[in-house]
Amino acid sequence: MSRQNYLFTSESVSEGHPDKVCDRISDTIVDAFLAAEPQARVAAETLATTNRVVIAGETRGPSSVNNELIEHLTRQAIRDIGYHQDGFHWETAKIEILLHEQSSDIAQGVDAAGNKDEGAGDQGIMFGYACRETPDLMPAPIYYAHRILKRLAEVRKSGEEPRLGPDAKSQVTLAYEGGKPVRATSIVLSTQHLDASMTSTDVADLVRPYILDTLPKGWVTDETVWHVNPTGKFVIGGPDGDAGLTGRKIIVDTYGGAAPHGGGAFSGKDPTKVDRSAAYAARWLAKNIVAADLADRCTIQVSYAIGVSDPLSIYVDLHDTGKVDPAKIEKVLSDRDFVRLSPRGIRERLGLNKPIYARTSSYGHFGRAAEADGGFSWEALDLVDALKGALG
Repeated sequence: MSRQNYLFTSESVSEGHPDKVCDRISDTIVDAFLAAEPQARVAAETLATTNRVVIAGETRGPSSVNNELIEHLTRQAIRDIGYHQDGFHWETAKIEILLHEQSSDIAQGVDAAGNKDEGAGDQGIMFGYACRETPDLMPAPIYYAHRILKRLAEVRKSGEEPRLGPDAKSQVTLAYEGGKPVRATSIVLSTQHLDASMTSTDVADLVRPYILDTLPKGWVTDETVWHVNPTGKFVIGGPDGDAGLTGRKIIVDTYGGAAPHGGGAFSGKDPTKVDRSAAYAARWLAKNIVAADLADRCTIQVSYAIGVSDPLSIYVDLHDTGKVDPAKIEKVLSDRDFVRLSPRGIRERLGLNKPIYARTSSYGHFGRAAEADGGFSWEALDLVDALKGALG
């Protein structure tokens, strides 16, 4: 029997956080290659520090996506995030590009050949999760931590709050009673501000109304503990204050620690990399299982070997909330006629060979609305009826 009364905390970081700047640049490169050639291969890693960006990795795609274009897109991404500061400026930052051709040894395992289907781009384990805590079937702490920062980014970019800077972190602790989130016991926010004269109290007064707007009514009480810019002044931010790297915020990107993580980052990888595509598929399956009222919580694990098409294993945990046997769900998900969980099958079903990834690089890859152009397709509830039919 799982615990029913407890505190749980998750954090989020803004699009201007140094690591998220790197995720955005890496995913912008993925989008550029997929826009030019849907079957392109990309594994792009980014480092950012004071007025400098270094991009490295492996690609296979059209020559039109050259270093000149990549540098231009990188500067545009930095400008869109909002960096035009002396220590990190979209126009003056030095950008070094060290991308090279994908290894032929890797390519031979991934590419289809003869009777061999495309194989996974790497080995590993991936997890998907869904629960009934929010309308988007996400764990509540990470869901609201994202919402806080997204709201602050909106008012910063609109000019409503020009004193806010791009770099920020949020952290939300929720009290659970009877297994459900009922109130916020603490809220932590550290946000860059461009007015050096502002105190922590000034920043708290500025952001408090926006934070309250993002949380359910009644969740913030007189007993909620607030920590806003607890270290004091936060003017030097972004890569000028702290170096960033692609792939260092994998818990922020997923479920805020409420579910397992296989360890592989998403950003900078094309969808042949199962670290990304299979994690998306696992979220899609878990979300549809919960939406089909087969369980209140669902965790799915899948595993792959590099160069091998089909998953090695599929595991389903319904956390004692299921209305069907998890083993029966595993059997259905293992049926190729029901759903193909090969890399090609996932990409084709979810439409992943599209330039849809830069938008995923901040505020979470999950718990977002599926978009008309194919963005966040893994959030669609298009498997509910089939699951009910197979498992009813």
